[in-house]
Amino acid sequence: MGVSSSPAASVLATIGTICWCIQLIPQIWYNWRRRSTDGLPAVMMVIWAVSGMPFGIYAIIQDLNIPLQCQPHIFGLLSLITWGQILKYTHKFPSWKAIAYPVALGAVIGSTEAACILPLKTPYRNGVTWPLMLIGIIAAILLASGLVPPYFEIAKHHGEVIGISFAFLTVDFSGALFSLLSLVVDYEFDIFAGVMYVACILLELGIFGCHLWWLTRMWLRKRSARKDEEENGRGNGTLGEEGSEGSENGTGFIDEKDLENKDLVPMALGDGEGPVVGDIRQTENAIAEKMQEKKRKWK
Repeated sequence: MGVSSSPAASVLATIGTICWCIQLIPQIWYNWRRRSTDGLPAVMMVIWAVSGMPFGIYAIIQDLNIPLQCQPHIFGLLSLITWGQILKYTHKFPSWKAIAYPVALGAVIGSTEAACILPLKTPYRNGVTWPLMLIGIIAAILLASGLVPPYFEIAKHHGEVIGISFAFLTVDFSGALFSLLSLVVDYEFDIFAGVMYVACILLELGIFGCHLWWLTRMWLRKRSARKDEEENGRGNGTLGEEGSEGSENGTGFIDEKDLENKDLVPMALGDGEGPVVGDIRQTENAIAEKMQEKKRKWK
């Protein structure tokens, strides 16, 4: 049987438990507010709900501090609630099915845990520890496996994290960190509980890192596009300045020689494009009439 916990360990474990009591509440609120769970894998929540069973068995038989014994059960309950939201919003289950399925799974998990505690507790007291060690390994694998499905969703969206609340990830990360620290300052460090918390911390840091990498790529892409637009704008401005020189005399105005050469008229007037030019034929007729008037005056 484990020794009593130190006061510092109890305080840190309590903080970790509080974080894990509310960790999925931001995600549940986020899902409800959007009426959507797109990007949040259902298998993630099912695995987490199931992982609460071996984690709870291990914590109770190992006689960890009370807050750490409460963690897996609260964690499993919130996971079941979130799974029900996924059934409702993503898979379009009727409300009664979205409630009945998590309740049924929770009943199976709870009864299995209760049935395993007494048979495993007696051998552990008699010095047979390998069954409990096996339970701890299973709990660590399940807890870590629950954070793997989001990476497949992240890969689908090229690194962007969709459907997962970062408030949830932050609180969950904090809960795992404080729980790990409670084991560090305790009289004895529990290796399997520590592995579970470290796995959770590393995988959640990976999710943060993926989204940060995606944001960095988007920022670099926008910056490159902005530079291309500026360069194109400078190029267009240079062409406009060259085109504004107008005729061959470089004055920017059309002289009589240019007017006589009708091939230069559309070019001088902007190649017949834009609201300033109007109808090229009408412009040419007007120019021809002015030329005739000038010829009459010269005569």
